[in-house]
Amino acid sequence: MGRVTVRRPVTRVREQGVARRPDALAAEEPLELRIDGKPLAVTMRTPGHDVELAHGFLLTEGVITSAEDIATARYCDSVDDTGRNTYNVLDLALAPGVAPPDDSVERRFYTTSSCGVCGKASLDAVRTRTAFSPADDPVTIPAEVLFSLPDSLRAAQKVFDSTGGLHGAGLFRADGTLLAVREDVGRHNAVDKVIGHALLAGAVPAAGTVLMVSGRASFELTQKAVMAGIPALAAVSAPSSLAAEMAEDAGMTLVGFLRGRSMNIYAGASRVTGVDEDPG
Repeated sequence: MGRVTVRRPVTRVREQGVARRPDALAAEEPLELRIDGKPLAVTMRTPGHDVELAHGFLLTEGVITSAEDIATARYCDSVDDTGRNTYNVLDLALAPGVAPPDDSVERRFYTTSSCGVCGKASLDAVRTRTAFSPADDPVTIPAEVLFSLPDSLRAAQKVFDSTGGLHGAGLFRADGTLLAVREDVGRHNAVDKVIGHALLAGAVPAAGTVLMVSGRASFELTQKAVMAGIPALAAVSAPSSLAAEMAEDAGMTLVGFLRGRSMNIYAGASRVTGVDEDPG
């Protein structure tokens, strides 16, 4: 398996002077996903939890709806110039009766670590229909729990401490209990890994949960949450207009700028309890 971090020499310039020292960098390597031997997508990711990533990706793309839809997942013989297996090609076999992905899922180009939608065959295919709508989820989430989530996620990001270069995604119960956290150079990969973890644990649809992300709430991350039946998505930064539109359409709660004891609720405010209306 590839390394999560890589040590490289760096020239550090400080007020006290210049020094040449090793530094830890977040590893970034390509992962090619194949379905029954056919190339499907290539994403730049931090190695680790690749099977979770693949399951989360296929769920959020509407290819599968349960872990049983994948019969096997194995690394192909992809070797570097020294003959070492790179573990950068993962082939998944669909279970009998599961339809293969259509052309709308195939990437014409590789997905970057910052954007998984880039390279979609058609933008019309981006609005994937979910089998697990969060609209009817009756869960309520105390504002005090939401205020605690950024610190809880940050405390669980072990690799970020050494590199400062990874996005984090955490799945929490509505009472603030952490269910899973994953880190990756790609924010969409971190979310796919968390959702894949839930899928493999038999916890999809992920009713009664909150997905907390360390960056912004893009349209794609919102769609991934909707596809997994997650009723609430919270981010420390801003959502996009399309993310807010999708959350409202899907009946999902969307929170942005969650910092300290403040936040903006862009959709589904009725799920958040313990918030006093501003009389002004």
